[in-house]
Amino acid sequence: MSLRKLCYLMLGFLGLGLGALGAVLPLLPAFPFLLVAAYGFGKSSDRLDRWFKGTRLYRENLADLAAGRGMTRRAKIRIMVTVTLLMAAAFAAMHAVAVGRIVLAFVWVGHVLYFLFGVKTLPEVSAPARESAPSGDPS
Repeated sequence: MSLRKLCYLMLGFLGLGLGALGAVLPLLPAFPFLLVAAYGFGKSSDRLDRWFKGTRLYRENLADLAAGRGMTRRAKIRIMVTVTLLMAAAFAAMHAVAVGRIVLAFVWVGHVLYFLFGVKTLPEVSAPARESAPSGDPS
């Protein structure tokens, strides 16, 4: 295995680990780390790429967006709120760095605009209708 593929492999596992943590920790976003994992695995190995795309973590968080379909409103809101909270903390920590705050503000506005207008909103997946309910239609 070449050094380049090994670096991509390490990047994939790092993204996967942080993405898995982000799926269970409310303040750590899973989405960007899963994108990094998809990129790293895609560049390192076809086998790992297929494996990663078959995981529940990928299917539930990234598959629709990667296929160009979009994201549910709930997923978009979750990502925007998480990133906003993290960027607000960074903004507060940069009280003495005006340029950093300006850059962070532009990145935040770009992030919100991208998710509002650049990512298609998919309808929420609903539970299947219950078949046991009587139809009640006499005709």
